[in-house]
Amino acid sequence: MTDHPDISEPAEPSTAYLDITGRAVRRQVKKVQEAEPTPSSAEAYPGQRDLWRAVDREVDAYTEELTALADDLHAHPELAFAEHRSMAVLADAVERHGYPTQRGVHGVETAFAAEWSAPDFDPDAHPTVMVMAEYDALPGIGHGCGHNVIAAAGLGAFWAAASASAAAGLRGRIVLLGTPAEEGHTGKEYLIRGGCLQGVDAAVMMHGFAYDSPAHTWVDRRFLRVRYTGVAAHASAQPFMGRNALDAVSLAYQGLGLLRQQMPPSDRLHAIITSGGDSPNVIPNCAEMELYVRSSQTATLIDLSERVANVLDGAALMSGCGVEVDWDVHPMSLPVRNNSALVDRFSETQRARGRVPLPAGTLPESLSASTDFGNVSHLVPGLHPMVKMAASDVALHTEDFAAAAGSPAAHRAVVDSAAGLGQVVCDLLADGDLLAVARADFERAGGVQAVADLER
Repeated sequence: MTDHPDISEPAEPSTAYLDITGRAVRRQVKKVQEAEPTPSSAEAYPGQRDLWRAVDREVDAYTEELTALADDLHAHPELAFAEHRSMAVLADAVERHGYPTQRGVHGVETAFAAEWSAPDFDPDAHPTVMVMAEYDALPGIGHGCGHNVIAAAGLGAFWAAASASAAAGLRGRIVLLGTPAEEGHTGKEYLIRGGCLQGVDAAVMMHGFAYDSPAHTWVDRRFLRVRYTGVAAHASAQPFMGRNALDAVSLAYQGLGLLRQQMPPSDRLHAIITSGGDSPNVIPNCAEMELYVRSSQTATLIDLSERVANVLDGAALMSGCGVEVDWDVHPMSLPVRNNSALVDRFSETQRARGRVPLPAGTLPESLSASTDFGNVSHLVPGLHPMVKMAASDVALHTEDFAAAAGSPAAHRAVVDSAAGLGQVVCDLLADGDLLAVARADFERAGGVQAVADLER
């Protein structure tokens, strides 16, 4: 009998692409490190320098508490819309610092909010800046996206910016918003539709990563469910009397695979078959699949969506089955608009803390995912930097990244990000020119674009 190779285990994926990418990034990091330093805003504006020092002092005072919060969330991961304990832990911490919280805000049970405002705050004359904090985890691997770090950094940024702004007599308002259900959902879009951005002039948050990438590429995402219905029949005695729903979903799956050949390189399709029958002896009369559609631009996402719809309909016609497509089961998410004014300012804060922020375009656009903060950044100027907290070969949504989210590197990311975000928030309140430039950049990028206007 001929010997067969052992195929009981999956083949080990090649690391060649990541190795090449890593070498290119390391060369870019070295180039950035060796470049002549440019004057930072803290050096150019004495007021900013004093504010930055005040924020640093506040964050230093909160460091132990912030890292303990990150570790607590890491040890108790909760899934989207079920983050009851996480929300309570964070809201309780905010209240201990003297800021009353509202829980279950904007129609989302596990969201919370707190705010600081100057005694003479005038919403028509003074800016409002929002700090967002995520805290949901992933099924099976816990905080494999590091939202525990995001939450702790957000609280630290809020506390530090509020304290420094009050001491400096700044006029404005700072809102902390706990934002659940980013993973596999679009929690921020539900909060938006509940009014969370009313009166907000800019929004900021951070995200952990394997690199310091303040202007990272993010892509659109749509989520859909597909259900094919056929006619059941005995698979041996009368197969001709059946209409096989599993055939339909299989044709759709193959059609999507063929479509990938003609997609732009930044587009992505991911599908799973969630049901396909109960017995091999019965032709299935029902089969279902779930699908993500992603693209780097909203216009190309809409184009790809139409092509996907044609594939799904074609599979129904070929198999003689009916098809129902439920688009946007969760609201779609848009790509993050990286506001250059805010990105530049945050990058300066991180250089001051010894980090090396990579210029836009350094990392391949293929190293991208989706986030509901994209929806925020299409309604107000937004800042969503990626901050290094893991080795360069560690990917998001893995067990290795979950381990990194509880490491000393994650603690450093919490502290550095809390300081950086807090400093940007203070600058937006103190430096009218910064806010004006951020608004101008937002308008050049297309201005306000609401997701509700784009859905099918």
